[in-house]
Amino acid sequence: MNNLSTDRFQKRTYEGNNKELPYRLLLPKDYKTNEKYPLVVTLHNSTRIGKDNEKQLEPLSRIWIRDEIYEKYKCFVLVPQFSERSSNYVENENGIFTAKPSKEVYEILDLIKNLQNEYTNIDSNRIYLIGYSMGASTAQNMMSISPAQFAGLISIAAVPDLSNLKELKHKNIWLIHGQKDTENPYAGSKAFYENLAGSKSITFTTYSELNHDNITIPFLLEESLPKWLFKLNR
Repeated sequence: MNNLSTDRFQKRTYEGNNKELPYRLLLPKDYKTNEKYPLVVTLHNSTRIGKDNEKQLEPLSRIWIRDEIYEKYKCFVLVPQFSERSSNYVENENGIFTAKPSKEVYEILDLIKNLQNEYTNIDSNRIYLIGYSMGASTAQNMMSISPAQFAGLISIAAVPDLSNLKELKHKNIWLIHGQKDTENPYAGSKAFYENLAGSKSITFTTYSELNHDNITIPFLLEESLPKWLFKLNR
């Protein structure tokens, strides 16, 4: 995955509120202006923080440029880069760490609207979020802030956002976590899932032998993530 060329991702900068946000944008294969396409927002982990507009292209974002995925799942892919932590973790009264969004998260929400104005063929009913570690926490932040905006969320090894559970009961969410994760404890995803008990839209996949560093590996060379997302409409 690390050897895949990222040249297909356009290198861009968004002029936010007194701040420049670097991001990459992948256009659909055989892009046509008269066709509607989903938008996938892929959010990076904390080791990829920076301003180089390169490091955020971690393996999870590169699945979209694998030839078989690029051919089969035609979509826009937005990969922003955060200059600081996009989510900060605070322990709640139950001893569970929860994720609080940074100001840059709100800038990304504005960037999505900006892209929808630029590319009017982005399908507003098929905007998806996917993230790993801090990026998964940030994806949960974004879904909690603006639940009506997104059709689905894949959260891998997140610290959860428990701030808007009433609205999230109606959203399509796939939680993925390793039980041996000591960095972002498995208990966080378990608490998130249990708080949404009874929801038919949430899936929780546990890997008993995986930890924080290897939890994405099962998904990098197959198509279960895009396949799940592309079934969803807002």
